[in-house]
Amino acid sequence: MSVDTIPEGGNRPHGSSLLERIARACVRHRWLVIGAWVAALVIANGLAGAVGPDYRTDFTLPASETKEVQQLLEANSPDKAGFTAQIVFRAPQGVDDPEVQATMTELFDYVSGVGDITVTSPYDSPQQISADGTIAFARLDIADTRVFTELVSVGEDIIDRGDQLDAVEGLDIEYGGDLFATFELPESEVYGLIAAVIILILAFGSVLAMGLPIGIALFGLGIGSALVSLASNVIKMPDFTTSMVAMIGLGVGIDYALFIVTRYRENLQRGASVEDSVVASIDTSGRAVLFAGITVIIALLGLLLIGLAFVQGVAIASALAVAMMIAASLTLLPALLGWVGVRIDHTTRAALVAVGLAVVGAFVGVTTGQSAIFLGGFLLAIVFFAISFAIKPLRKLVPHRTAKPKEEQVWYRWSRFIQHRPAWSALFAVGFLLMLTVPLFSIRLGFGDAGNYPEDRTVRRAYDMLAEGFGPGTNGPLFITVQGPTASDPEALGSFVETLNGVDNVAFSVPNPITDDLALVILYPQSAPQDEATSTLVGELRDNVIPASGVDAMVGGLTAGSTDFAAYLAGRMPWLIGVVLLLSFLLLMAVFRSVLVPLKAVIMNLLSIGAAYGILVAIFQWGWGRELIGVDKSGPIEAWVPMFLFAIVFGLSMDYEVFLLSRIKEEYDRTKDNGTAVADGLAATARVITAAALIMFCVFGAFALGDDRQLKLFGLGLAIAVLVDATIVRMVLVPATMELLGDRNWWIPRWLDRILPNIDVEGHDADVYADDPRDDDLTRV
Repeated sequence: MSVDTIPEGGNRPHGSSLLERIARACVRHRWLVIGAWVAALVIANGLAGAVGPDYRTDFTLPASETKEVQQLLEANSPDKAGFTAQIVFRAPQGVDDPEVQATMTELFDYVSGVGDITVTSPYDSPQQISADGTIAFARLDIADTRVFTELVSVGEDIIDRGDQLDAVEGLDIEYGGDLFATFELPESEVYGLIAAVIILILAFGSVLAMGLPIGIALFGLGIGSALVSLASNVIKMPDFTTSMVAMIGLGVGIDYALFIVTRYRENLQRGASVEDSVVASIDTSGRAVLFAGITVIIALLGLLLIGLAFVQGVAIASALAVAMMIAASLTLLPALLGWVGVRIDHTTRAALVAVGLAVVGAFVGVTTGQSAIFLGGFLLAIVFFAISFAIKPLRKLVPHRTAKPKEEQVWYRWSRFIQHRPAWSALFAVGFLLMLTVPLFSIRLGFGDAGNYPEDRTVRRAYDMLAEGFGPGTNGPLFITVQGPTASDPEALGSFVETLNGVDNVAFSVPNPITDDLALVILYPQSAPQDEATSTLVGELRDNVIPASGVDAMVGGLTAGSTDFAAYLAGRMPWLIGVVLLLSFLLLMAVFRSVLVPLKAVIMNLLSIGAAYGILVAIFQWGWGRELIGVDKSGPIEAWVPMFLFAIVFGLSMDYEVFLLSRIKEEYDRTKDNGTAVADGLAATARVITAAALIMFCVFGAFALGDDRQLKLFGLGLAIAVLVDATIVRMVLVPATMELLGDRNWWIPRWLDRILPNIDVEGHDADVYADDPRDDDLTRV
């Protein structure tokens, strides 16, 4: 029997739905399910630890001048086709001081012996010594032949060797480039979890109801992160993939479990058994979770069409994290709910105080950087909870809040307030979102440089030292390959270099003969790698300078590649947006049997994402309020962020859309009164949607408190988009437009209704299971 067929009388046959059967099996065999998940966690992390990760950032484009340069260098000089790093040093007595020169030469010789690294010493290339003779740098060309862990080890070994050199008075050595750039998951992530704990406690009033969503998210993340680490050995993934997985996984994992736990508690309070409540929650909210999760995965996997290894790696990793959260929510959570039973609404004073101690300890520990305080808070919480078993007053239950009648609830009254003035509400919401979107029209895509690292990192100090001695452009050289007669003629090559040096915004150029018919000119701009002037220089060289010189030359390197990458993504974004919008429209039309509802949803989602884009441009590109989140300087919007932001936010917004509109549609089908359906649907879902959005906002926004500019930008973008979508869109624009359109919301041509597939995301509540004769020993409420 299909899941949409219910026999007369309302009681659904048991086992007629796959989700029902899964939920019942998980409840009845809960210890087996929990044990299987624990085993999976241990095995996955054991394998990941034994194999190790191999994260590497690959911005190579499928077709670009930068790629042609890279392929040419790979065939003739592999070390020049990898990536560069620098050893930068300062000596007030002058870098030519014999003692300084001897010490640095010893370090350069050590680096040259590491293998796959070519060192160009400033003592062999005088242009790498500043005009005042106090700052110099050695350029390291590293062949891209090592795995990530090996490169990290090489960078650490070089720094350790430098620390072991005999001290020379006044000599200051710093290390720049990706070889020495360490990437760590920001500790600020804990702030997001702390906020989630507080929000869930306030929303549920129960420690167990709070702990389950967070536990599910952490469990899914633990396995998902391990699988991503293993996958990085097969699929190219950038080094920040783990943070992306943590950010997205925690956000959706907590939200998905939150929706299911909320529905479970509702059914318990209606008098259903534990097992029936679990089955009903999976058959209703679980369906919405499955639908929303699949939508997020589809949106993420749609990024595979972009054709970039870097994008594909992050997309697959993020989709894998979401898949693990769906699996945990639909299998592990029912097992845990079956174990917790009716105790989910029971919270003792001791449990509440213990959670408070753990939260305070975690907050103080992370803020002060003292792990002892962090652990101490948890230990104190455990000890206090254990003591409570001996002190009876501590085991007293915290009284539940008395639920107000529906008509007296805040969200019901809010819906009626909006419905009484729908036109003005809609105009205000649209106008506000359009105002936030305005900065989007001046967006500049690119990549941030090492100047965005914290000042306590050696890569940042090396960047600043290079900028002081040679100008910021020294941190991002352009690689210009020269072929033909010019490459083999020193005089012609020198003349070409002089031409390059005469171009505006060029600091200096260094020729490097490679073969008889190939030479490499390394050009250092005056402007920083992330500056718009550097992108302009790349275009000027390609479009005017090189063609006018008559030399067979191409411009490449990481800095030029960033420009090509940004241009490529800007060209592909309309295709991505178009495909996702079309698929979303068709899915929502099939779900809600309406033309206007999905059309409004698509437009509203575009408005919320556009507002998030606009705020990001204002903060990161224009510099408005950037100091508040620890951004040192303005720069471009990371080229990959709009693409991923669109895919993820559009998928996540479907979660709220389905959860809210399915309840409204359920009420409309029951009452045929559009106004009542909107008010009742909003009253039933607004609290959990608001709590879910606040949790996502805190989890995503916590990454904006970290050190990495890319994660700041991406985390803040996700946080803003989710907050705008769940407040201005869902709580103002949706009820206003639903009221304005009335019954026309649910209009659909008959011919279209006949050909669309039936997709049931509403499921059936616990009353259809009420006569279950097979209820096991689980306690009824």
